[in-house]
Amino acid sequence: MRHSYFTVMILLLLGTFTGSAQQDPQYTQYMYNTQVVNPGYAGSREALSFGLLYRTQWVGLDGAPKTGTFTVNSPIGSLENMGLGLSIVRDELGPSIESNVTIDYSYTINTSDDGKLAFGLKAGLDLLDVDFTKLNIADPGDVFETNIDNRIQPQIGAGVYYHTEKFYAGLSVPNFLTTKHFDESTLDDIQNGGFNGSITAAERLHYFLIAGYVFDLNENLKFKPATLVKAVSGAPLQWDVSANFLLYEKVTLGAAYRWSAAMSAMVGFQASDEIFIGFGYDYQTTDIEDFSDGSYELMVRFDLFKKPERVLTPRFF
Repeated sequence: MRHSYFTVMILLLLGTFTGSAQQDPQYTQYMYNTQVVNPGYAGSREALSFGLLYRTQWVGLDGAPKTGTFTVNSPIGSLENMGLGLSIVRDELGPSIESNVTIDYSYTINTSDDGKLAFGLKAGLDLLDVDFTKLNIADPGDVFETNIDNRIQPQIGAGVYYHTEKFYAGLSVPNFLTTKHFDESTLDDIQNGGFNGSITAAERLHYFLIAGYVFDLNENLKFKPATLVKAVSGAPLQWDVSANFLLYEKVTLGAAYRWSAAMSAMVGFQASDEIFIGFGYDYQTTDIEDFSDGSYELMVRFDLFKKPERVLTPRFF
């Protein structure tokens, strides 16, 4: 029952093949994974910063999403007003594996003694593989027997990112291109299985709005509310809100809510001046929770600081 339900769900998610919107991966610890969606973040930590994140979603369901990300970025230039980074994302969903590698560049201008505004560009390649033999296909003439092998597409995106020591906000589109996953000519001769005409999977524009603010409640406790809004044509608006507390500059405790989708909790540890480890858990508020055991995330960030004052006052984002 569980597997048959998920097979149906996979086909619905793969409804991108009939023209609906392609969704990018989602993250519980989005406030610590900003570079993936906004290239303007590159270099903003004023350190050589490495990030690893692994997310397994809807545990217990065969073919459920699994996402891994690797990021690295650093300020560059004599004035350190530019940033350069690398983002790698691998996303598995049912029969599909989608990977992208992008270079992130940012240019920052000082808007005040404390405020900085960065303009970012993201460029790279997206690689898609879909193996429909992993699905139970009832009709041998079904279009889903046509695999996709090493389909390479370009990716170009941009973003703006503003931050102070206490506040940040950003707006970005990680990919402006709307290329198709399927070549229409490969499907012209498919007449059985109930499919006629073109079947495409188009990457739609994803708009990301992020914001957060840090309140010093006392010398040992900081409070940071944050939000992420994702909008894409043909899909419901996604809105995440979170509340995070930093205790003694060492322990982070947080909770979040994804509108009409999930409730989340996270815990983080500043293991040293350079190393941060975070763990997140999602409880689905939809019917899918009846068929899964939640979603989990593990994140590790490693910073090599060039300025000693950044170590003494670590930023909470």
